[in-house]
Amino acid sequence: MTLKHFFLAVVLFSTPVLSQAQPFGIQPEQDATIPPAHDPVAIQCEGTWYLFCTGMGVSIYTSQDQVSWTYSGSVFQNPPQWALETVPGYRGHTWAPDIACHNGLYYLYYSCSSFGKNDSAIGVATNKTLDPSSPDYKWEDHGCVVRSVAGRDLWNAIDPNLFIDTDGTPWLSFGSFWGGIKLVKLDSSLTRVAEPEVWFPLCRRPEGTAEDTSLTDDAIKADPRGKDFDPGNGAVEAPFIVRRGDYYYLFVSYDLCCRGPKSTYKVVVGRSRQVTGPYLDKNGVSLMEGGGTPVLAGNERYPGVGHCAVVPTETGDKMYFHCYDKKMNYNSHLLIRPLSWTDGWPEVTL
Repeated sequence: MTLKHFFLAVVLFSTPVLSQAQPFGIQPEQDATIPPAHDPVAIQCEGTWYLFCTGMGVSIYTSQDQVSWTYSGSVFQNPPQWALETVPGYRGHTWAPDIACHNGLYYLYYSCSSFGKNDSAIGVATNKTLDPSSPDYKWEDHGCVVRSVAGRDLWNAIDPNLFIDTDGTPWLSFGSFWGGIKLVKLDSSLTRVAEPEVWFPLCRRPEGTAEDTSLTDDAIKADPRGKDFDPGNGAVEAPFIVRRGDYYYLFVSYDLCCRGPKSTYKVVVGRSRQVTGPYLDKNGVSLMEGGGTPVLAGNERYPGVGHCAVVPTETGDKMYFHCYDKKMNYNSHLLIRPLSWTDGWPEVTL
């Protein structure tokens, strides 16, 4: 997410308030039933599917069949005040949400940042229902869960994913570029880091394991912030953890999004017998050393695909992710594909 929305963020920096006029990123030639989604995640509530994705105030789409989607507004009508006061450059364009239901309450985690910076924070809001027609529908924001500060932290507090272990322990994975993916234990409220703090590193891209992304764009090179604007070559983000059988699986996105036909975004996976890692690929290489078994990669039509969520459905697991579509002038939109398992490893066909 540090370089995500590169082309859109320049405009959004000058947008101080939320706009409900048009969904994030939609283009006139794009089929309105296909969400122009970045960083999608979905959950079912009372027979309706709810899709949450990056947008002003976190964009919401709804569907009855996971095929045709309708734009349904946003989570926040105004940017969270704590984030405006805490995160430099944040103006309400809210990234990479995660949604989960625990003990009858819906938890929505969201990212507040500005592109290319690790002055970032993850917040969380709760709701009793996702149905806006219900009298119980009301998002309650609980503020900051975890924060990264440029010059202090060598990691980036964005792209959250909640995972609750079989013993009920809640964990939050997150991260992008810089020092890679982290895992932190939450307290029983699921809104704060547990005390004493328990942290684990899960994935990173050491020197030589990722393509050179350091200050490669002319727009970044010309930025007066210079090196302070450079997230380095650690092109990994968007963790998502699931458990299947005896293993925990960590999905992450490698390489570059948001570059149109030059996008190289892809999804890889590693597995571990403990949620805290180490996560190894099929060849036994740790994701802390740049390993990762390929799950999903681009093709001629979709040069970049990634930021996935694994969504259980009545017909089996599905992978939600965004792509850059040649047939839509490389605009981003949602794709959903069945996720199958062979010999203990996930497979997805684009």
